[in-house]
Amino acid sequence: MKVVGIVGSPRKNGNTEMLTAHTLKAIAEEGLDTELIPLAGLDIGPCDACDVCRKEERCPIEDDLFPIYLKMKAADGIILASPVYFGSATAQIKGLMDRTGCLARHHGDLFRGKVGGPLVVARRAGHNFTVAQLTFWFQILGMVVPGSTYWNIAFGYGKDEVPDDEEGMKTAWNFGKNVAWAVKRLRG
Repeated sequence: MKVVGIVGSPRKNGNTEMLTAHTLKAIAEEGLDTELIPLAGLDIGPCDACDVCRKEERCPIEDDLFPIYLKMKAADGIILASPVYFGSATAQIKGLMDRTGCLARHHGDLFRGKVGGPLVVARRAGHNFTVAQLTFWFQILGMVVPGSTYWNIAFGYGKDEVPDDEEGMKTAWNFGKNVAWAVKRLRG
């Protein structure tokens, strides 16, 4: 059983990646395989509504998306993480959501029944909308979204500030434990 954590931040080794790695560590402690997939430095473009994915399980946009989609398809759990940019998720994670969601939906609802959920990092605001934005993706694709002790949000702006948010780190840890529990019950 495997869970992938996809970090939609354009910043390498930033707060969102740290929070995702922390969550995946909680999952790994429960005996599941994990993989951190940072989108930083990758080319993930937006959907251009060409509709090729309705007929074929491929996207004709030539960028770095399809190998990630294949990892998501093979995984038992998917975590999407994003910092808040102007009150919402980043363009990188949104492009991934739109395109992988269409691919999975048009080819047998491939993500239905998988376990997953969002992680969000905010400096001050926009976190509630971003959590909702990411959660809606999981729900519309028929995935199981476990809860935690609060919403899966941590606060930080400068490099390495997220670990100082003890409640945010604990919430992400508990979310990871609940993801592992759900994956084992539903997919094991």
